[in-house]
Formats: sequence, C-alpha cells, structure tokens
Amino acid sequence: MIVVFTGGTGGTKLVQGLQQVVAAEELTVIVNTGDDLEWWGLHVSPDVDSVLYGLGGLLSKDRGWGVEGDSFRCLGRMKQLGQLSWFSLGDLDLATHLTRTAMMRAGKSLSEATGELAAKFGIRARVLPMSDDRVSTLLDTAKGTLTFQEYFVRERHQVEVQAVRFEGAEKARPAPGVIESIESAEAIVFAPSNPVTSIGPILAVPGVREALRRTKATIAAVSPIVGGAAVSGPAGVLMTIMGWPSTIAGVATAYEDFLDVLVVDRVDEAEAEKMSSVRVLRTNTIMRSVDDKRELAAFVLEACAAKQIGGD
Repeated sequence: MIVVFTGGTGGTKLVQGLQQVVAAEELTVIVNTGDDLEWWGLHVSPDVDSVLYGLGGLLSKDRGWGVEGDSFRCLGRMKQLGQLSWFSLGDLDLATHLTRTAMMRAGKSLSEATGELAAKFGIRARVLPMSDDRVSTLLDTAKGTLTFQEYFVRERHQVEVQAVRFEGAEKARPAPGVIESIESAEAIVFAPSNPVTSIGPILAVPGVREALRRTKATIAAVSPIVGGAAVSGPAGVLMTIMGWPSTIAGVATAYEDFLDVLVVDRVDEAEAEKMSSVRVLRTNTIMRSVDDKRELAAFVLEACAAKQIGGD
C-alpha cells in the first residue's frame, strides 16, 4: 500500500499522478483538515474536496480547485443579499458541502462522510481526513488572529504573519485508519504541499509523527520549494517564520526525524549536492500536464523502492 500525505493544489496534482501508476485499492490518501471552515452554515473541507474531485475526474483544470465547468450563481445571489462572499463556492461544489453537512448532522463522522462521498464519486482509493476532531490552523498576523482561509483567500496571504498554531491539535485523535495505514505502508509519500499549513496540521495530531518514526516503510517527500521559492502560495514565507530556510534544505528540516528521500527539482542541483542529512534525488517536479504528474509519481515510487532495496 502507498500512503500519501497531502493538502493544497500541488498535493492533489501528485495524488492524480499516483492514481495513474498505483492500483486504486493500493492507494491511501491522508488529507489535511486544518483548513476546514463553516461557510453559510455548511462544513467545507477544501483539501479533502480537492482530493475527491481530483481522483473523481471532476477537478477544475484551470483553477486547480472546485468542480470543472462550475457556475457561481448562488455566490452572486448571496453577495446581493449581503452575505459573506469572499470564499468562492461553485454551485456544483455546493452540493458536496450540503451532502457532507447533512451526513454529519445525522451523526456520521467526517471520515465516514468522506468515505461515502468518495464512493458516490466512483473513487476506489481510500481517502482519510487526518482527524474526525476539529483542528483549526490559526495565524497570528498584523491584522489579528486569522483562520487559514481568512489569511489565504480573503487577505490573499499578503499580511505579515508572526506565528502559526493548530488549535485543537493537542486533543485530537487520528481518524480511523490513519495510524494503521502508516504502519502497514510499503511506501509513504509527502506531496509537494506547504510543510507548515498543509502538512503541519497532520503532523500535529498526536500519534502521527510517532507512527512515521517507527514505520518500516520508506518515506519520501517532494519539495514544494523550487529554486528557493514556493511553486505557489506562501510556503516560503511561513517556513521562515518556523525557523526553516525557504530552500530544499528547509523542507528536509521540517521532516528530518522520519524522512528517507527528498525529491527536488533539477534547478536545485547545486544545493542538493551540499546536503548530506538525507538522500536527495533530482527530477522535474513542476506538474503542468497529465504526463508530468504521472512521471513524477513514478519517479518517487522508484526512489522509494531503490531505498528499500539498497538501504542507503
């Protein structure tokens, strides 16, 4: 079984690539829920939904989030009625949130609702939220404390951040199947997601990091930092706040207690040659096409297999 840790648009791209080279029943995706929010009275799980849409062939190719070909008539009407409208939900996307919320109000957990939604979308891979307990990524900024979506979407990540914390993480429990998947995995892949706000919340759930330290699986990470900058989003800025350099070495530092292999882009060859704390492999990590996604996924899995065979 291949286990993927993911969050954000870059992570979903790699999951789509893995879907092409791994049997669906052998793929488990553990997804960040620190970005979850209540919007218009509905439970919205942006990262979970991106994975579901990506695996289900529904993801918007242009936006990288939401449903392909969606309309936004409800959003427009809500704005006219004086309701909050800075977080964009499409009309088809809205159906997902209505269904999830109804399931959860009927007593189902987030992971149960996610499993049922995956089945409805024809997905045979296993998609696991990191926890059924509420964990919220909060950022202390020059404008006060913001949720991740307020920071990332409403403020377009342009406000100064002093600190990042994961409210509720210390009391949260891993969702059913998370620890078991880590323990039984053949390989574990960290997608090129923001190490702070996409992967950080997952690692903050008690028991997850410990399971990664003791697993026998090879653990590889794809760097979201290319040429000293994030491919997209505020990963570089937030890594600096955590005390990590905004480089491939900073990514290795974020995962240093369990990482075996770091996959970086070819443009980072010079810095890769300076690193000795972890095995570093170079390839194209920018996923612009379906072929790019598949080739990167295959490369990462081959790197994991070589690590298992070679033991170096």
